[in-house]
Amino acid sequence: MIVVCAVVAGVALYYLQVYAYYEEVVPTGEGDVRMTSITSGEPEAIVYDGFEGIDADSSPIRYRACFTTPTSLATLTETYAPYDGAVPLEAPGWFECFDAGEVGAALEEGTALAFMGEENLEYGIDRIVAVAEDGRGWVWHQINHCGEKVFDGQPAPEDCPTPPDRY
Repeated sequence: MIVVCAVVAGVALYYLQVYAYYEEVVPTGEGDVRMTSITSGEPEAIVYDGFEGIDADSSPIRYRACFTTPTSLATLTETYAPYDGAVPLEAPGWFECFDAGEVGAALEEGTALAFMGEENLEYGIDRIVAVAEDGRGWVWHQINHCGEKVFDGQPAPEDCPTPPDRY
């Protein structure tokens, strides 16, 4: 009986972590992929195609998306703010277009560049957009330096906005 209960619990936990909370992000056709402009400091929609995305209400860092863009890396670097320290987070195995290892390797090799999508999309969470030389792109949410401190129970660094009361 104990083994049966353990197997059932294990299967349930696996399902809840990998499948249960994710929902498909339905593209709107405009603004699904946005990057922060160097000149205005505001997120702007870029030209994209083939958008696929998933998200979950259970965590602000579960968002993942893939797309393609005809815009060259040279144009993107002249127009949009870079993002230092981008670390793509793993996606569920069934979301095949987003391979964090591949994206991370491309960023390290310089065949892809990371850009600020939107800073503090939710307090302490940035939306990161990475684009490869061949036009493939990926989007994910990443905890920024403000979130790292505040979510750990420490005071917000001086260069951070005031955190909401819930933190």
